[in-house]
Amino acid sequence: MTRREEHGEDGRRAGRRSRVVKAAGLALATTLVLGIGAGGWVYWHLNDNIKSVDIDSALGDNRPAKAVTTPTPSGSASATPLPTEAVNILVLGSDSRSGKENQELGGGDSGGARSDTAMVVHIDAGRTSATVVSIPRDTLVTRPSCPLTSGGTSAVAYGAMFNSAYSVGGPVCAVKTVESITDVRMDHYIEVDFSGFAKLVNALGGVTVTTDEDIDDDDSHLHLEAGTHHLDGKKALALARTRHGIGDGSDLGRIKLQQKLVKALLEQIAATDLLTSPAKLYKVADAITGSLTTDTGLNSLSELMELGRSLEGLGADKVRTVTMPVVTAPSDPNRVVADEPEASELWESLR
Repeated sequence: MTRREEHGEDGRRAGRRSRVVKAAGLALATTLVLGIGAGGWVYWHLNDNIKSVDIDSALGDNRPAKAVTTPTPSGSASATPLPTEAVNILVLGSDSRSGKENQELGGGDSGGARSDTAMVVHIDAGRTSATVVSIPRDTLVTRPSCPLTSGGTSAVAYGAMFNSAYSVGGPVCAVKTVESITDVRMDHYIEVDFSGFAKLVNALGGVTVTTDEDIDDDDSHLHLEAGTHHLDGKKALALARTRHGIGDGSDLGRIKLQQKLVKALLEQIAATDLLTSPAKLYKVADAITGSLTTDTGLNSLSELMELGRSLEGLGADKVRTVTMPVVTAPSDPNRVVADEPEASELWESLR
């Protein structure tokens, strides 16, 4: 059974509704905060929150080619035109297991961090339509040799779990692995820390989520009966981590829950009138920027704002959400591999 079959029509509808947050919600929400402190301490503090990684320098020129773009003329001699070229963004959710705070949030006892959520966001030329492709963490791939922060490089690994790339070589290796299996250039990288995500949920006053089945997962410390629940940051984070307490325990179950959670977060942001409460607006923006790690092309408020503004024409009916086609791995019933030629055809459509 393919992951596309498991999504069904409801999954496609939920994906369409949640796409804006996946592609640009963080940037758009950050834009709002400028109304309470542009150019002052608030701007400096929020800008300083954002962490970045110089992925381009680390990977050099041995990468898929950038798309050739044609500059769009400005409508005004004094205005700087917004970018309209196609762009690919690798969005990762990183789940740190180290430190007291993360352990209190259900992160477990092991050190380091894992990337349990991975999406390739392809925004078409003109930036009025987009495709968001989820890559299951349990996918077996050939992990390329990656530069290591400690020096040297890692060895090529065959039949490695997709999310091991982040564990081995951080964002740089994650980007290189995605590019090696897709042959699609990642123009940008955005990493959202799950602990920061919990703070964001609390800053918004929680999120309301409806679950279709009981969740009983000791690993994520989440126990919920089927139905509608208003979750605080800790429980929302547990929901994002849950996989063993639902369905067949596959990564697809977690992907579906995360899509549902993103939708709930978008609805909560829309329902919260942040512009009438500068204190709450600052708290939300501080949580957002404090949870971000980006490439050096998006490591400032101005660059995130430009990205967000360039996506203002992205209509609700112009974004599709899919999962990379996969099938059960012959070597391990608990792992999956790319379903060919469907997977290659999907990536080809994004070049």
